[in-house]
Amino acid sequence: MKGILRGHDKYHTQFGLYFWITLAVWSLSAILLSTGVFGLTALTQGFLSSEKIAIGSIVSLKKDTSDQVEPATSSNVDNMIGVVVANESSLLTVTTGANQQAQVATNGTLPVIVSDISGPIERGDHITASLLKGVGMKANSNVRVLGIAQGEMKNLKDETYEESGGQKRTVKLGEVPVLINVAYYFKEPNNTLIPVAVQSIVNAIAGREVSTLPIIISGAIFIVMISVVLIIIYSIVRNGIISVGRNPMAQSAIYRNVIQMSALVILILGVGTTVIYLVLSKL
Repeated sequence: MKGILRGHDKYHTQFGLYFWITLAVWSLSAILLSTGVFGLTALTQGFLSSEKIAIGSIVSLKKDTSDQVEPATSSNVDNMIGVVVANESSLLTVTTGANQQAQVATNGTLPVIVSDISGPIERGDHITASLLKGVGMKANSNVRVLGIAQGEMKNLKDETYEESGGQKRTVKLGEVPVLINVAYYFKEPNNTLIPVAVQSIVNAIAGREVSTLPIIISGAIFIVMISVVLIIIYSIVRNGIISVGRNPMAQSAIYRNVIQMSALVILILGVGTTVIYLVLSKL
């Protein structure tokens, strides 16, 4: 009887040991999978698509729909929802039953097709949609982003595309692991001598990000231009008052002088404004 009890206790001890080992293994696997260590996502959803979308492409919801996706670009970036994955890259898949659909992941760490259109991508860069359909790029401004790059670009190859002006440009395409977390990215302003408000106005005028030196040069030109204009206006008013006081009959000559000097002021303002614009947009 004692032998039977000892065997029974030994069986329970071994069973308990196996149970806790199995539980630990499953827990560790679940943690690794949920954090994307193995490149899997916790959940994907099937969306309808009018075209076949490559795995790793960034997608956005089509306008006025909730179940159809299309490759994400700069024009539909506000509707970005995730990245296309293979069916086997998901722990749990929700499908619609339709034939033409794409499995879209909204979390996890997954390989994403990217380019260097806005500069080389490094670990920690925010990834957003680019001009190329479904291809990501580094976010350099306030925009909706797919997530954060967890490494550098790999499997690089050259790709040529045509810009809006008809000019062809060659960029490098590749893959980068991205921690998916669709959100809005607000770029922190650079620490420069230029106030943020002035920088924003200058960028809007030039249509691009303007560095500090062109802004300083433009500011100097603006100060000189305004100083010259104020001196001319002061001279017109002063000389007009003096001339009328000395000879009240010389009004026609005074008016003619005012018109000539006013034309000079307009010319100076026009030339100065053009020079400032060229400095901001070209330097």
